[in-house]
Amino acid sequence: MWQFGVDRRDEVLIDGAELHDRLAGPDAPVVLDVRWALGDPHGAEHYRAGHIPGAVYVDLESELAGPVAPGTGRHPLPDLEKFQADVRRWGVTRRGGVVVYDNSGGLAAARAWWLLRWAGVTDVRILDGGLAAWAADGHSQATGETPPHPASDIVLEPGRLPTLDADEAAELARTGTLIDARAAERYRGEVEPIDPRAGHIPGAVSRPTADNLVGDRFLATDALRARFAGLTGPVGVYCGSGVTAAHEIAALAVVGIDAALYPGSWSQWSSDPDRPAGTGPLP
Repeated sequence: MWQFGVDRRDEVLIDGAELHDRLAGPDAPVVLDVRWALGDPHGAEHYRAGHIPGAVYVDLESELAGPVAPGTGRHPLPDLEKFQADVRRWGVTRRGGVVVYDNSGGLAAARAWWLLRWAGVTDVRILDGGLAAWAADGHSQATGETPPHPASDIVLEPGRLPTLDADEAAELARTGTLIDARAAERYRGEVEPIDPRAGHIPGAVSRPTADNLVGDRFLATDALRARFAGLTGPVGVYCGSGVTAAHEIAALAVVGIDAALYPGSWSQWSSDPDRPAGTGPLP
């Protein structure tokens, strides 16, 4: 059980120097390239243009999320059977661990970090600073496609990290702390560029995911402690569709706070006309 104030940074993040050393040694980690951003469908092209040697490209839309259906939200959790097949194809085992990265401060890679840990893969870390930090340190990049890793026979064990449904999120906003990880103007209901309605889940507090970062790197641990000081009770997190909320959960984990994910997030909540929406700067 994680406790607030305990420094778990080395369990969540890895820097480029350590990754470089580990890739050259025995039991090298599997490296997953998870470049994705709203409005940019060209992650695979970016990967082929340059990636960490040996990294496998992972498509967030088709491999880290399931098919969208009415009431699911924009990025539902993937089907377990398909996800296990994908994880095996990536070459993930229980030896050597996994490192995930992107080129956006971990905002996409954290989805892979969370899903793998949720599925029982315990040794998963986010490359702090992503590909930009790797390049800035002078490490080489490969182009084209990485030859496939030997497929593993790993058996996933889902449910190892906590999740919330809509009713549980509403209850947690009353009895603990429910964090809205979207931009503050979306929380306040001033804009809503994607989802059916503007606003936030009543009782939720605003802690935008982007504020976990300075540049492309996570804040220092003491700064993250200050950012999350004052949270009470059980903690849950949501965002627009369950992607950047995983980054918030990673940042919370750095300082010892174990938080649940509401996978449906605002995209699911706002599509239900019977769910209330709060507006303004206060919960």
